[in-house]
Amino acid sequence: MPPTPRTRSPLAIRDIRFFAATSTVSQRIADATHDISDINFVIAELELENGTIGQGYLLAFHYFPRAIAGALMDVAEFVKNYEVCETVKLAQDFATESEYFGHNGLLKWVLGVVNIAMWDAWGKTNGQPVWKMLGASRADVPVYGSGGWLSYTDDELIDEVTRYQRRGFRAVKIKVGAREEGRDRHRLRIVREALGPDIAIMMDANQGLDVPAALKLANEAAAFDIRWFEEPINHTDFDGYQTLRARTAVSLAMGEREFDCAALKALIARNAIDLWQPDILRLGGVEPWRESAALAHAHHLPVLPHYYKDYDVPLLCTIPNGRGAESFDWIDGLIDNPMQIENGLARPRQGAGWGFSFLPEKLHALTR
Repeated sequence: MPPTPRTRSPLAIRDIRFFAATSTVSQRIADATHDISDINFVIAELELENGTIGQGYLLAFHYFPRAIAGALMDVAEFVKNYEVCETVKLAQDFATESEYFGHNGLLKWVLGVVNIAMWDAWGKTNGQPVWKMLGASRADVPVYGSGGWLSYTDDELIDEVTRYQRRGFRAVKIKVGAREEGRDRHRLRIVREALGPDIAIMMDANQGLDVPAALKLANEAAAFDIRWFEEPINHTDFDGYQTLRARTAVSLAMGEREFDCAALKALIARNAIDLWQPDILRLGGVEPWRESAALAHAHHLPVLPHYYKDYDVPLLCTIPNGRGAESFDWIDGLIDNPMQIENGLARPRQGAGWGFSFLPEKLHALTR
């Protein structure tokens, strides 16, 4: 008699599909190092043998769409070898598989979006939000309004930050690193004048300055009570961060470019960082995000993650050193349950998994 076919576990990943979507508020924007034409997302949707669906997304902008699509489709068959709860095992095996082309880079993003979709499906299977499964330590998280793009006119800049203020946000972040002499100081001044003394203001150079320019701007910004300075210089210039922290009073924040904890360890060793900003996609998902937060906590550093508030807010509720989350509204028009923010505080969604899904009519099948 032929052998009896092996029965697949109800928790096994049956299929994984990929989609693209463009934000309903997509516009051309620019910072000190990037000119961004579109606000695009890539969505991974996996289906378990028990019929449960899980989703994860990554912010892709306009960069290398065919390379992203190809990497995702190459991993599709690999993922089907795992149960949805085997996030750590998948990551270990994927590290072995991807070693030839490097553990960091596009393949880590692919792992990250799959990991996030697995956690969504695992939460739905258990009927619990991810943050409850991990153990919550708080009920809400401060968020700051982000944007302040260098491509904005003065009127557009003031309109954006004052809209955040009217919505109850208690902090905003704007871009710096303008080529025009005095432009950064001018923008910081008019934002402070528009918001008054009670709203925290942060600035982000997106690695667009060198050490002398960053020192100059940090000292000028003291007049406007700037809370912290994000990515003033290249993220690999650890000695430069050490110099800036020793010679300025402003707190230094970085971390969004990192695919592991190597930079965090190097900055800690130099006493050169004040705020850690992990990017859950670049790090490869929930577990490495939490590992980096634990390392930061061991050295008394707060965590202020990069961009993904839909994942960061619930995860920040599970760690002791979560300072706050970054807020954009870019996916709100694409999903069924936008995150609610009141008086500058966001609460994690109550639904199972991550608590939201993309609207089917907004998704387009991703092809190579």
